[in-house]
Amino acid sequence: MSENVTAQTPLTPVSPMVMVVDDEKNIRRTLEMVLTGEGYRFVGAESAEEALALLAQPNSPVDLVILDVKLPGISGLEMLERMRKDDGMRELPVVVISGHATVHDAVQAIKLGAADFFEKPLNRERVLVSVRNVIKAARLARTVEDMRQQIQARYEMIGTSAVMQKLYKQIDQVAPTKASVLITGESGTGKELVSRALHRLSPRADGPFVKVNCAAIPRELIESELFGHERGSFTGAQARKRGFFEQAHGGTLFLDEIGDMDLAAQAKVLRALQSGEISRVGSEHLIHVDVRVVAATNKDLAREVSAGRFREDLFFRLNVFPLKCPSLRERLDDIRPLSDAFVASFCADNGLRLKRIDAPVYEALRSRQWPGNVRELKNVIERASILSGDVITIADLPEDPHASPFEEDSPEPDGEGPDLPPLEFGTSEPPTGRGADGPGTRMTLREFREQAERRYIVDTLRSLDWNISRAAIELGVERTNLHKKIRAYGIKRGE
Repeated sequence: MSENVTAQTPLTPVSPMVMVVDDEKNIRRTLEMVLTGEGYRFVGAESAEEALALLAQPNSPVDLVILDVKLPGISGLEMLERMRKDDGMRELPVVVISGHATVHDAVQAIKLGAADFFEKPLNRERVLVSVRNVIKAARLARTVEDMRQQIQARYEMIGTSAVMQKLYKQIDQVAPTKASVLITGESGTGKELVSRALHRLSPRADGPFVKVNCAAIPRELIESELFGHERGSFTGAQARKRGFFEQAHGGTLFLDEIGDMDLAAQAKVLRALQSGEISRVGSEHLIHVDVRVVAATNKDLAREVSAGRFREDLFFRLNVFPLKCPSLRERLDDIRPLSDAFVASFCADNGLRLKRIDAPVYEALRSRQWPGNVRELKNVIERASILSGDVITIADLPEDPHASPFEEDSPEPDGEGPDLPPLEFGTSEPPTGRGADGPGTRMTLREFREQAERRYIVDTLRSLDWNISRAAIELGVERTNLHKKIRAYGIKRGE
């Protein structure tokens, strides 16, 4: 090696480093003077073997390689081919130079991924312009890739529960196909994450992913938004506009909240799916679109069809492969990894040191009802992250707005509440209630059943010191159902 990396003193700590691989010492020295004079760091190698050894070092600082075609031993083109097969060098930009350039060499270099190719003798300005542009383009490409990975990480699905494993398997099965997918599930269960996973794992991954919130678009604008419009086609249409179907050409169109789409728009979406053709508002010209449609809703579309609010033919067209996102209540084992991921993401986004979650917090979170599902859990964790110190404790959790009127495990208060009048069985007089003829008439069977159920729940809670979890087990019902009955019957602690 004629020049040593450590012998070079960069003008600034962040100056790009350029490696020149050429067996002609004068070429290396000339390029060294040109590049260092412009603030670049420089390292030279007189053979491909030497250059590959340097590049193979961990955390190689080289940002660009200027590579001669004719080299002793391994040729420049062969070195370039080896670089493109090596994970550590695959993305490193290369400019190829040659003193005996041929069209074949130039074509081969470009095929192997060379960013530029020029002949000797070298022109100073030509070299500097090429180096500057290639390094700038490479840095921009890295930035885009970093952003893509950050976005992908943000939309990564988290969970190892059985229901999530089943969902992952279904996604893997349908993603490579062209089949339309209908994603159902409660609000906040991650339907958009599923749609993005379907796109990412499909042959359309390099194409666009276009999300449309059908519930957020006014009825009078839905056709224009979906299919576009021509200039002057209606008041306010001052320029031609491409609709969401055109924007998603070659990729995936995600129709979120499809159950809220207007019936007239549903008919036009159906025609587009059947024919693969659309026309902008104000135009008779047909445009072919290659789009895979993924739809999502938190409504029961079969019921919406029965009620006449959703087209049956569109429902069958979308429901080729149904996917159901489980509620958080169905995947309580995932609360821990989800919470850890939300804390890490929040701390990274806000420049905070990573916080730890105290073990009792996980059990406290598992005991909640989570009608808002994963979205609600994320909000709770982010708020706790703001309120906490280095460790998130139960005291940092916001109050559960869906909790019972009393604490599950709180001690019984002093004194006893008033007893409910006992239900009489086997008496000659029927129980009384609110009949159609006013007070004193016979109680309905429903009223009798509700009164008996209410009293039995109260007696069970009192016998167990008002511990809801134990009472739910004793009564043989889900704890969430017991919460609902307590609220419905207006049961208060102390009765």
